[in-house]
Amino acid sequence: MKNLHKIFCFLVIFMSGTMVMAEEKAESVQHKEQFNVRDFILEHVSDAYTWHITKIGDTEYSIPMPIIVHSSTTGWHSFLSNRLFDGHEYKGFKLAEEGNYKGKVVELNDKKEEVRPFDISITKVTFSLLLSCILLISIIMFVATSYDKNKHESKGGFVGFMEMFIMNINDDVIKPCIGKDYKTFAPYLLTVFFFVFINNLMGLIPFFPGGANVTGNIAITFVLAICTFVIVNIFGTAEYWREIFWPEVPVWLKAPIPFMPVIELVGVFTKPFALMIRLFANMIAGHSIVLALTCLIFVTVNLGHAMNTTMTVVSVFLSIFINVVEFLVAYIQAYIFTMLSAVFIGLARVQPHHPHVRKKRSFKIVNVKHKIKSLRKRFRKNK
Repeated sequence: MKNLHKIFCFLVIFMSGTMVMAEEKAESVQHKEQFNVRDFILEHVSDAYTWHITKIGDTEYSIPMPIIVHSSTTGWHSFLSNRLFDGHEYKGFKLAEEGNYKGKVVELNDKKEEVRPFDISITKVTFSLLLSCILLISIIMFVATSYDKNKHESKGGFVGFMEMFIMNINDDVIKPCIGKDYKTFAPYLLTVFFFVFINNLMGLIPFFPGGANVTGNIAITFVLAICTFVIVNIFGTAEYWREIFWPEVPVWLKAPIPFMPVIELVGVFTKPFALMIRLFANMIAGHSIVLALTCLIFVTVNLGHAMNTTMTVVSVFLSIFINVVEFLVAYIQAYIFTMLSAVFIGLARVQPHHPHVRKKRSFKIVNVKHKIKSLRKRFRKNK
């Protein structure tokens, strides 16, 4: 009960603070041009060269990220992104304000056209990715060290919780989906699960060092899906490839026109594609819903203080509810990605089943021959 009381007090304080800040922000928005919900959401879910912290008055506090680019004419350049703020140009580079490269580093060529240099800058998503990787490695090393020191002691607290978490994924997801070879693939699948889960949680934190939309970036989900795709097809058995190129269907479905082999081959590529899109779409949709609910405060700013205050309360309540749901979604999406990857690996590890069929058939044939011999003996005796 005490914990529930503390949680309730925290929510009340959080809501009150949010309402006050929303009112102040709404009043400032009222004197400016009409609030654009679409641009607001896209700005927050997209990658950036800075990590926005807060804005007090007209002063914006943010962390500039290192920009590393290669120009075809002047070679490599590295500098902090704050040199390009407010439309400034530095060493021939600037941030595009419109067009296909909006928000990206561009340079002007001889024809005064904006072109993209080779860009390997440390962006907000990249920096958050490095932070989450360091956090994940630190957690796993801490748990491993604790077990290495006291191997025969039962663990409690955070270490015991992590043991329960790891064993749950290993025993209830990886082992049933893959089968007897599960130990070979367990390290990869456990790494994928905790990587996705930690990045999902970090994305729900509204302040530094959280808030980056890592798993809502299709480049990240693409790399994860490619890793699963490579493992599935490298470790696939001969029977797995035989079922793709010569499945057990009527001959007219696979020769002379290979209908079924083509469909099976397309399925090899659609599986990782589904993994990539499912994680990307669910995470970016969650962030967009939270931001859209927040925008209710600014959209209703011109409808009067009563309406705006009411919608602020509704927005805060709905945002808290969606954030709780997103916490559950963060786990579910990591769970589903790991489970589907394990299922695909398990299907690729299929063993040939024809020898068993032949043994059963031969056993039936032997039984029939034995019955025929016994019938012949009885017939001779009666005769």
